[in-house]
Amino acid sequence: MLFAPEDIQRSFDDHALKRGRFYFANHRVVNVHVHPLHGITAEVVGAERLPYAVILRVSDRDGARQLRATCSCSLRENCKHAAAVALAAAELPALSLDSEVFVDERDPVPVLRLSLIPSAPGRKAAAVADLFFAYDDTVLAVDDERRELHLGERIVWPRRTPFERHCLERLRGFGLTYADRDRWLLYVGETVPLLRVEGWRIEIDPTFPYRIVDAEGEWSAEVYDTGSPQWFELELGVDVEGKRVSLLPLLIDALKRVGLDINADAVALARLTTPLLGKLPNGAYVAFEPERVARVLATLAGLFGDDGSGMRGERARIPSLRAGALADLDGVTMRWTDARSVRALFDELAAYAQRPIKMPSAFKGTLRPYQRDGVAWLQALRTHDLGGILADDMGLGKTVQMLAHIAIERAEKRLIKPVLVVAPTSVVPNWRAEIARFLPNMPTEQIELTSYALLTRNADALAQREWSIVVLDEAQAIKNPRTKAAIAARRLNAHQRIALSGTPIENHLEELWSIFACAVPGLLPERSRFARFFRTPIETHGDTARRRALASRVRPFLLRRIKERVAEELPEKTEIIQRIPLSGAQRDLYETIRLAMHKHVRDEVARRGLARSRIVVLDALLKLRQVCCDPRLLKLPAASAVKESQKLDALLEMLESLIEDGRRVLLFSQFTSMLDLIKPELTKRSLPFVELRGDTRDRETPVKQFQNREVPLFLVSLRAGGTGLNLTAADTVIHYDPWWNPAVERQATDRAHRIGQQQHVFIYKLIAEHTVEERILEMQARKGALAASLFEESESESLDLSMDELERLFS
Repeated sequence: MLFAPEDIQRSFDDHALKRGRFYFANHRVVNVHVHPLHGITAEVVGAERLPYAVILRVSDRDGARQLRATCSCSLRENCKHAAAVALAAAELPALSLDSEVFVDERDPVPVLRLSLIPSAPGRKAAAVADLFFAYDDTVLAVDDERRELHLGERIVWPRRTPFERHCLERLRGFGLTYADRDRWLLYVGETVPLLRVEGWRIEIDPTFPYRIVDAEGEWSAEVYDTGSPQWFELELGVDVEGKRVSLLPLLIDALKRVGLDINADAVALARLTTPLLGKLPNGAYVAFEPERVARVLATLAGLFGDDGSGMRGERARIPSLRAGALADLDGVTMRWTDARSVRALFDELAAYAQRPIKMPSAFKGTLRPYQRDGVAWLQALRTHDLGGILADDMGLGKTVQMLAHIAIERAEKRLIKPVLVVAPTSVVPNWRAEIARFLPNMPTEQIELTSYALLTRNADALAQREWSIVVLDEAQAIKNPRTKAAIAARRLNAHQRIALSGTPIENHLEELWSIFACAVPGLLPERSRFARFFRTPIETHGDTARRRALASRVRPFLLRRIKERVAEELPEKTEIIQRIPLSGAQRDLYETIRLAMHKHVRDEVARRGLARSRIVVLDALLKLRQVCCDPRLLKLPAASAVKESQKLDALLEMLESLIEDGRRVLLFSQFTSMLDLIKPELTKRSLPFVELRGDTRDRETPVKQFQNREVPLFLVSLRAGGTGLNLTAADTVIHYDPWWNPAVERQATDRAHRIGQQQHVFIYKLIAEHTVEERILEMQARKGALAASLFEESESESLDLSMDELERLFS
């Protein structure tokens, strides 16, 4: 020691000593040096965290040591800062002033050791957490009595007692004494990683029962044949501590610990802030990042179901139809070493375009290249007794591809049973004409035609028969799985089922489910599970991982081509939004109806809820749409007094100009009553026209008149004329009123913009400005993104609103 405590007492007054002890006890003295020329130098951190420089000299006077100090503070000499330095220097070893000593002021590294105390008589084995402190290479226990460490001859490291005490209090605060398994796992899984980040050293003994290890490297999947072409087995594996372990049991165990199961979606997993823990056979736990688990579960979701699929020990048993979902299994290396039949199925479907197709002489037509690819795809499906959805854009010849497929099947003598074609009533004549054109020698009994209405009526009789192929044309007719037509279609017994639809999704994913339930039974899980695994996560939560997984699963069984990509010879089409401002009495009527209906809808929704107020909402929106079209459509006394319609005036002016310029026009409206109001105005202006609506019995005559250019204008009811028509004589399409579903409007437009069209087609949408019609345009864009996310196409349909959307419509 350089000097004794009594030397300090003699050199400083009581106040300086009292404050000096405070600074010393709180580790405010730093950078203490013993220098042969300058004596003892140090710095003291003051009250405002400002450093004060202190020089302390020791002299002998009358046999006693005298301490004299200078300081950079305002007192200058033997102040409280100098007293603090003297107290710190008194702790130094008794070195002479001709040597230099450095006092290390760093905090040590906390060392947390997790281990297991073996069992003893009358006592269970117990997990324990012990705390040590590493002063460089020297590790001290908390109860070690050493007050300082000498690191060589010139460095002294005093024990950082307050820091050690703080760390010990933190450890005790976790309550690990007699803690159960879940609390230990919580501590090791959540707290220990944070302590590592703070700089603690963690040492875990191999005997510690709650070890958590990381899964090393890539996850991999092994696919195995089961001996049955209908099933395959899947095993996921991962390397842990140098050994490969089965991953699925670990994931199931990890999810169970947080109250989830293997069907958990990204939203549920996103709420987790720490890794998931699965228990290994050796008792340790493996940690999985929730984000990675979410990506894998997005693919596995819905693979298991009530059809016999599910876990079989360490493997999952899955229908072969669903193997397509594994193609894009995110973050997992696929191995098909023992699954040749399953791999061959999907390789063949993926490479269908390379399949050679030889058309029989009985087929009287020439296929375009993309149509030949479509027939090759149908043939690839047939090879494996599978069905699918041919979802080509309107006008690309789905009918002719189907007839070519049927022709090949007949030539190869595989049409042992008849073919059944189910189509909307209005489209049945078109099928009859196409069969006569492309398969003129086909016996009438080999292709039977029926409508969806007759399918429902004759459901039992048709279900009892066996069919080689069932063709469901305009399959959006069975988009609602609860309808009699959809139920009857699912009952049909066929070797192959093919659905034809340019709009397999018109509003929501259940429509796609309904069509696939008929075309490829078993591809998707049963309806309620599908809603849980796919529809709700995708539509409600925007779960992109689930969307990609669904797209991967259906991709081999859904063929979609759009005109812009495969029919390059088609002329351009230009879409024009024609906004028409409402004014005067019509605008006043619209605002009156809007305010009244908005209040009525709000009251009804508040009373019964949104789902049970659907009819009221639709009725209110119908009234607003009718006012936009023409107030005379609205059967209310207030409307009968309004004799003006800005939209009708704009239409008539447009038609006069277009027809005078030699344009040939299709005019669509959903309201046949609106067509009834338009017709007398056309007659007044001597504008010739023909008409097609739902109650038109002779559809061929008006079509021929328009196609033969006998009349320049064709009035068409949107629903009646949206399918089954070829009107390539038109170069202009006008939609008088918008509907929720852009696909329905597009189907109507494609009556003109299809194969055979030679002219640039102009599409006009008449929209009443600042009304519900503008809001409908917004909804079309939003809902169209749903289908686009699955097969790069935008389609949508009937009303399916949230409260925010409802408020927007009435704004």
